[in-house]
Amino acid sequence: MNAPVNFDQLEVGYDIPAVPGMDEADIQTPCLVLDLDALERNIKKLGDYAKAHGMRHRAHGKMHKSVDVLKLQMELGGAIGVCCQKVSEAEVFVRGGIKEVLVSNQVRDPAKIDRLAKLPKQGANIIVCVDDVTNVADLSAAARKHGTELGVFVEIDCGAGRCGVTTTAAVVEIAKAVRDADNLTYKGIQAYQGAMQHMDSYDDRKAKIEAAVAQVSDAVETLKSEGIESELVSGGGTGSYYFESNSGVYNELQCGSYAFMDADYGRILDKDGNRIDAGEWENAFFLLTSVMSHAKDDKAICDAGLKAQSIDSGLPFIFGRDDVEYIKCSDEHGVIADPKGVLKVNDKLKLVPGHCDPTANVHDWYVGVRNGKVETVWPVSARGKAY
Repeated sequence: MNAPVNFDQLEVGYDIPAVPGMDEADIQTPCLVLDLDALERNIKKLGDYAKAHGMRHRAHGKMHKSVDVLKLQMELGGAIGVCCQKVSEAEVFVRGGIKEVLVSNQVRDPAKIDRLAKLPKQGANIIVCVDDVTNVADLSAAARKHGTELGVFVEIDCGAGRCGVTTTAAVVEIAKAVRDADNLTYKGIQAYQGAMQHMDSYDDRKAKIEAAVAQVSDAVETLKSEGIESELVSGGGTGSYYFESNSGVYNELQCGSYAFMDADYGRILDKDGNRIDAGEWENAFFLLTSVMSHAKDDKAICDAGLKAQSIDSGLPFIFGRDDVEYIKCSDEHGVIADPKGVLKVNDKLKLVPGHCDPTANVHDWYVGVRNGKVETVWPVSARGKAY
């Protein structure tokens, strides 16, 4: 189970960046800070939307890798469980008490398949994605060996160009193999269109998902004609959930980044041409950093460099400021343009990272803040669980 943190045994600044009750100003940097009010509003908002549209929401745990955040998504937003990308990630959530887990990826290594097949013994319902009919026999054998049952989604490549089959015939072949296999249950379709999630244009995203919906609909209807019902059709992300919700085909969403909101997602536009971080979702996830040097008049140096964040989706922006700009980073330093010299050494700044998922994965803790005080500190439970 997810054991409570014993803060008495942890030293601030060495083991942990803060403890509950501290002033926000005293948090050690660089570290991850969650604005709890904004986080809770985001979670409730998507939960209300999913309920109003008759959709299940299976929150994507690869984004935050946190049992505590996932439990908040379940309690406040009605999420039914979690998506994971790796078996070890799934193991963390199951051990943390989460009972509904989808590994939204393929599991092919024999040792990993064996571990996956053991998870239902801990009281969890486990679903895994398959895009190769030869994988079915291996999953079946492992589940039979452990006396467990695994659910299976057939994954369709609906535009991401990664995993997944591309023809309805292949979907039917795999679904039939699962139906006929021991200790496996065909649960439905995995159809996440990842390639379009970050496209700026609403209309461009809409065109991509319409093609995906047509592809998935054909597969579902063909399976039905073969006597195979798809209980779940799962997909949808922060950049597309409204399309899947109104498709008449999907019935489960897999949104993750909506809860935190990063700089890259924030740039995409809604149907009215507005950035989605300007009304649809709030920034709740920050990399807190401190100014450590101002030896140059026009620039400040902060303590959040490459080792504290991922810049695969671009540099972070400084939240709530337009007078200074994060312009460059190296391993341990971030360079901030400060043309008017407004910053001082030890000033703290909130950075909105370019990409929340890999940034979260390089930290051990989330510091939850409300009204200027540290309210909670949560471990990044599945940090480094990439196998």
